Amino acid sequence: MPTPRPPRHGRLAALTSLVLVLALLGGCGTSADPVADDPRPLALATFTVVADIARNVAGDDLRVASITKVGAEIHGYDPTPGDLRRAAGADIILDNGLGLEAWFARFVDGLDVPRVTLSEGLATIPVARGEAEGRPNPHAWMSPSAGAAYARRAAEAFAALDPAHADGYRGRAEAYATRLQTLRDELVTRLETVPEASRALVTCEGAFSYLTADVGLEERYLWAVNAEQQATPQQVADVETFVRERSVPAVFCESTVNPSAMQRLAEATGARYVGPLYVDSLSAPDGPVPTYLDLLRHDVELIVSGLTGGAA
Repeated sequence: MPTPRPPRHGRLAALTSLVLVLALLGGCGTSADPVADDPRPLALATFTVVADIARNVAGDDLRVASITKVGAEIHGYDPTPGDLRRAAGADIILDNGLGLEAWFARFVDGLDVPRVTLSEGLATIPVARGEAEGRPNPHAWMSPSAGAAYARRAAEAFAALDPAHADGYRGRAEAYATRLQTLRDELVTRLETVPEASRALVTCEGAFSYLTADVGLEERYLWAVNAEQQATPQQVADVETFVRERSVPAVFCESTVNPSAMQRLAEATGARYVGPLYVDSLSAPDGPVPTYLDLLRHDVELIVSGLTGGAA
């Protein structure tokens, strides 16, 4: 856990040189921070899902922002000078870990800002196939149980940063964990409507290992954890064989990757293509998954609909 530190304004002098360099790199086209005068500490998350979990824990006691915007592909994200300026002015940075944010180590190198990895301490699931075989699958938040652990770890980090509001952080984390447990129970009940032989989730990216383990689905995917990676012909052939042998009724793809390979597989096997599923990013507030809880509900409803022959 991070140790408490002085407010951001107490560190601005030490960061002046860094900010000047980054301003030169970024040019003068950046907009002013509309909440720059907000006295609350700033928690900066690496992506929108982590930011939403953190907001539920922070309540009104902290400001929470995401480095990446909605719809961003998180694995190969390229930080901007503006991102670096925001990070230099943050009071704490939250990341997922497990190799998800390949750019993150370079991003925070040299910054005097506490960093908390929310997946730390979780039991991980190794990638089962592909070039990343044996490495920890980083998409742990796709399990509601893991999401509850993320919230509790964020609460302890915030309590260390801001001890005056520690009880509030911990209380909100427990309330949020209860909502996630209720959601997990609902998901299991919904998936019980899927015939046992059809309880297989076939996706573009292997991002659902923790969810499938949580709710009792078998998982197959075209590639493991890197959306930039194209599936090899052998990987595609293996998934096609699985879909045919199991008579899998529907296949899926994620919102941040190109679905064309899965759409071709659907045409070749006669399965329906259904999508998109959401994993690495929330949607805009008026979109289908503006919160983490909405993301989990949306994905399971779409999976159940696809596997039971409902509307895609």
